Amino acid sequence: MPTSITTIKQKLDSHLGDSLTVVARAGRKKVTKRRGVLKETFPAVFVVDLDQDQNNFEHVSYSYTDLLTKNITLKFDDSAE
Repeated sequence: MPTSITTIKQKLDSHLGDSLTVVARAGRKKVTKRRGVLKETFPAVFVVDLDQDQNNFEHVSYSYTDLLTKNITLKFDDSAE
């Protein structure tokens, strides 16, 4: 796991357009899994376009600190992250 926000952003920049699964902690013993495509990265957040078959909304954004603090994990289809 990268140890700084800049390294997380650089790693995500190399995966733009790739399919992924976002596993997010949603509270006590609750986990949400969403499938989508990494669409854009910004200085503080990144955007995932979600599969419309499984979700009611089109996009979701997360901050790099969510990855740093392990509130979410990303699993890319082409490799194990």
